[in-house]
Amino acid sequence: MNITLWIVASVLALAFLASGLMKLSQPREKLVASGMGWAEDVAPGAIKALGATQVLGALGLVLPAVTGIATVLVPCAATGLAVTMVGAAALHLRRGEAKSLPVNLVLLALAVLVAWGRFGPYAF
Repeated sequence: MNITLWIVASVLALAFLASGLMKLSQPREKLVASGMGWAEDVAPGAIKALGATQVLGALGLVLPAVTGIATVLVPCAATGLAVTMVGAAALHLRRGEAKSLPVNLVLLALAVLVAWGRFGPYAF
């Protein structure tokens, strides 16, 4: 199970790192044009803050475990990313974008798995 948690945390980290860097590097108009219609309802500063949160969460999933320093941050990061996915799902539901929900729910489930495993029986 430890290997599974490493793989899941790594996949989550890559997904959130890519998503966060995109939000940090692209203007809101470009995000909307690329299919992220939700960005119309969110202030540009909030989009940048969300991107920074996702990048930090991605780093928090992997770096503490790799370095062995403050490893309790791994399940904390996973919990924070799970909360982010709950918010994302709520935003998509409010906008009537049900097609986005499966991705949010899968990422939520994976983040919850990492949080459960690293807070519980497979802590570092």
